[in-house]
Amino acid sequence: MDKILIAIIAVLVIGFIVWWFFGRHSSKEVTAERKGNSQNVDVVVNGGYNPSTVVLKKDIPAQITFKRKDPSSCLEQVVFPDFGISEFLPQNQEHVIKIDTTKAGEFDYACGMNMFHGKVIVK
Repeated sequence: MDKILIAIIAVLVIGFIVWWFFGRHSSKEVTAERKGNSQNVDVVVNGGYNPSTVVLKKDIPAQITFKRKDPSSCLEQVVFPDFGISEFLPQNQEHVIKIDTTKAGEFDYACGMNMFHGKVIVK
């Protein structure tokens, strides 16, 4: 009986590990709020980016307000390679980054070490 119980627990632990490292962990898309002739979305930086996918409307000036809560040095920088943006995110402060919405598409961003990722979708 003990061997069966140990085998079941081992299979569950292995399944959890496989799910944790290889499973598809998705977060829902968040569409930016329109205020007048601009759009804005807040992204909390705490162990990653939340939300990690931001949807913006094409040809409307946009900005993303990053709020970094995580003290790790990895998340102190955000890089948008398609826009040529690489900026420092001060901890426990808001930092606004303007996004070019003149071209539709999907644009990835990441932390300075390329370990945490997000996406901006312009449509």
